[in-house]
Amino acid sequence: MARDVPPILDRIVAEKRRELARQQEEEPLDALQERVERLRSHSGEAGGQRSLRQRLSEGPPGFARAGQVQIIAEVKQASPSRGVLADPYLCRSLPLVYAENGAAAISIVTEARHFQGEIEALEYARDALERAFGDDRPALLRKDFLFEPYQVWESRAHGADAVLLIVAILSDARLRDLLALARRLEMDCLVECHDETEVERALAAGADIVGINNRDLRTFNVDTAITERLRPLIPSGVVVVSESGVRARDDVERMAALGVNAVLIGEALVTAPDPGAKLHELLG
Repeated sequence: MARDVPPILDRIVAEKRRELARQQEEEPLDALQERVERLRSHSGEAGGQRSLRQRLSEGPPGFARAGQVQIIAEVKQASPSRGVLADPYLCRSLPLVYAENGAAAISIVTEARHFQGEIEALEYARDALERAFGDDRPALLRKDFLFEPYQVWESRAHGADAVLLIVAILSDARLRDLLALARRLEMDCLVECHDETEVERALAAGADIVGINNRDLRTFNVDTAITERLRPLIPSGVVVVSESGVRARDDVERMAALGVNAVLIGEALVTAPDPGAKLHELLG
């Protein structure tokens, strides 16, 4: 694990390690690999992978506008800082609502203990989106605390097009290994950073989608000035995503002025009275 890990991340990762040991007993790696191979055999059909990088660079079919900041709309039932945000029935319906209203990608939070997520939500979302949109569906991002190759295979087996990799919880060698495995499995990686050192490590590992997390996981304070500070460190050709703290159209426009390609928005959408209308407002 990387040095100087925030206490909450340290605790969550320790919990995930215990959970992972149980999962590997229930479904060994070779069983997951067989499931992935069955899925890959259908890669030429509408059930094939969708590129997160392409969706964030070009926008979703039918909604794309030149120079527009794209939105990764998140399905998140709860958070450690805010508690319960939305009921599970709303969360089940959100992927279609997001897709119908212009989301380039959809993030599904699958961590159970602190966020009340479940990995089955990925399968449910992918099935619903493929039936409704076929090849034009948004890319699906699994957002969780991933640090073992087993979890990358698991993500692919359950329908993810991309995974989140948090630099703070990974050594340089493990980050490179997980990036390579994800690419071999036809998945993109959103590599999340919070400071200058983490950006440097992400780029050295070969990340081509870098997320800047505006939330300090030591204090839970959110400051979008972090994106302003870190954005100039990321070269052209790398897709940049600003995460946390974007709640209104003015915030999106500020990110656009900084040269950000996309923003990841969760709480502002799941807590909105009408998430579809809120997404329209954010897109402008």
